[in-house]
Amino acid sequence: MKVTNYAYTTSPSCRGRRALRKLGSDIRDARRRRRLTMTVVAERAFTSRKTLQRIEAGDYRTSIGIYASVLQTLGLLGRVANAADAAADEVGLSSASTTLPQRIRDTISSMSMKKRF
Repeated sequence: MKVTNYAYTTSPSCRGRRALRKLGSDIRDARRRRRLTMTVVAERAFTSRKTLQRIEAGDYRTSIGIYASVLQTLGLLGRVANAADAAADEVGLSSASTTLPQRIRDTISSMSMKKRF
């Protein structure tokens, strides 16, 4: 029986790769602003210097857990934790509200109007 590791058989879209390259560049800039060497950040993140180089290059094959560890080391993990927060998901909230009964939908829309003002 042949076992295939699907984690490496596909790559993200062009837009996804571009976002990862920007994230990697931002991580590199954050490390430099803190005047930390790659070796120090890699040690604190419990990874290798080579893996940190791949992260700073935006390599999509690097585990999201390693990205999280590096972000934690730099004190930036909190922002990432809220990336898919339901409160910020406008498309998901509007889609979900259309399936609610009218009375509840009116209550939710009046609550969101209060937040805007």
